[in-house]
Amino acid sequence: MTQPLVTILDDEPEIRRILTEALEDAGFRTQSFARAREFEASLKRVTPDVCLVDLSLPDTDGLALVHRLALEQGAAVIIISGRAQVQDRVTGLELGADDYITKPFDPAEVVARIRARLRAPRSQAQQSQVARFHGWTACFDRYVLLSDTSEETAFSHAEGEVLRLFLESPKRLITRAQMQEALGGAAGESFDRAMDVRISRLRTKLGEDPKNPRLIKTIYGAGYIFLGDVEWQ
Repeated sequence: MTQPLVTILDDEPEIRRILTEALEDAGFRTQSFARAREFEASLKRVTPDVCLVDLSLPDTDGLALVHRLALEQGAAVIIISGRAQVQDRVTGLELGADDYITKPFDPAEVVARIRARLRAPRSQAQQSQVARFHGWTACFDRYVLLSDTSEETAFSHAEGEVLRLFLESPKRLITRAQMQEALGGAAGESFDRAMDVRISRLRTKLGEDPKNPRLIKTIYGAGYIFLGDVEWQ
């Protein structure tokens, strides 16, 4: 079986070297880039499994790049940045990143976080790419929602992970702790804020009334519950 491919975008040669060695020792394939232009050109040839992206890039806005990757690429996006403020973490996660790691970092932690993103499927539903529910079709291979009139709405990889989690466990309470365990990332304010934003965006894309959503219900003090019937294909 082909080992997962991780791409590294960071303008610091030593960071690229440390990450490359740690990941290849752990059995991953890697590609590393110092400039966003080279990195984005490579994405036209191959889709990596995980993208590690620094925010302080010399030739582009790192946050804007993360947002494009989240919407356009079928890869997990993990930010590795020296920006350690909570607001930076929250902004990165809100824009679609799957995880946020601050510098300096332990290479073993980076490997563990990547493995968490690429955990093996646990169920038949996780191996399926299409789910139908309440007049909608979620196509996880293309990261789009299809309405009953075939109108397409794109969703990010991060939003897709949350949606899949709901669709795999309809009509069951999903607590914040269960979400953190299933989706990875460090628990805390930034994770909770990112989940709130992703769920809010999913509700908007599903045409939900924000004051009285039909499908994704908030159970205050407990978590969330998805009320629709789901058929996986």
